[in-house]
Amino acid sequence: MPAYNEEKSLQKFLPETIAFCNKKGYKLIVVNDGSTDNTLNELNKHSRESCLTILHNKMNAGYGAAIKNGIRHSETKYVVTLDADGQHRLDDVEKLYQVALETDADMVVGDRGKASGRYRRLGKWFIRKTASLLMPLPCSDINSGMKLYNAKLGKKYISICPDTMAYSDIILLTFVYKRCLVKEVPITINPRTDGKSTIGMHTAMDTLREIVNIVVLFDPIRIFFPLGTLLIAISLIWEAPIFFRGNGVSVGAMLGIITGFMLYFFGILAHQTGSFRKEMMEK
Repeated sequence: MPAYNEEKSLQKFLPETIAFCNKKGYKLIVVNDGSTDNTLNELNKHSRESCLTILHNKMNAGYGAAIKNGIRHSETKYVVTLDADGQHRLDDVEKLYQVALETDADMVVGDRGKASGRYRRLGKWFIRKTASLLMPLPCSDINSGMKLYNAKLGKKYISICPDTMAYSDIILLTFVYKRCLVKEVPITINPRTDGKSTIGMHTAMDTLREIVNIVVLFDPIRIFFPLGTLLIAISLIWEAPIFFRGNGVSVGAMLGIITGFMLYFFGILAHQTGSFRKEMMEK
């Protein structure tokens, strides 16, 4: 559970989570990601709980970095990621766990249903559409914060995942890309009662960077080559009547053709970069 400036949310959610883990015999790892409020003090109030491990990042390293830190310290067969803002229901942890036991799934994703907010819905749609061009997706909510997955595989794959909010998407797509069994079950999201969501206008730029990251990592040629071919074809069709009228080659057509070949080049370069990152993951 990554926690960044979640002092108020943890006052209620942390005791409930500790009681749940004690009842079920689970282990709880909370990563304080360089919070500037009293999040760490709130965590330390429960430091004697046998089920609780508290990790502290001196500086804010990012959502993905906090989760990766927690996974590296896990000692169980499965890990479950959930947010510290209290929006995830603990009963849904059991739902994900039961599906994993019944199907031997490598990952189980909690589907939150329709996202709230225009920017969230638009960003979620763009991310999913881009990812679906690269590989078949067995689930709809790829950036859900609640996921259960095989800890051994998680520790293997987190090396290529980003430290940002994009972690949620990339770890799922990595499991899918590696032909792991991924399942999805519906979950219920509670309304946020304390704290402040970090989703805002910056989400558009984060989403754009995330889409680029997905394309570069998994199958860039499948995106760059068709775009380059399309641009070259359009440029040639545009140029044909101009050329046959004896007016030479137009600047617009030449620019389109050059850009198309540049997309080919970027596709090959991105493919090599992605291959290197995936080789590092296997090592």
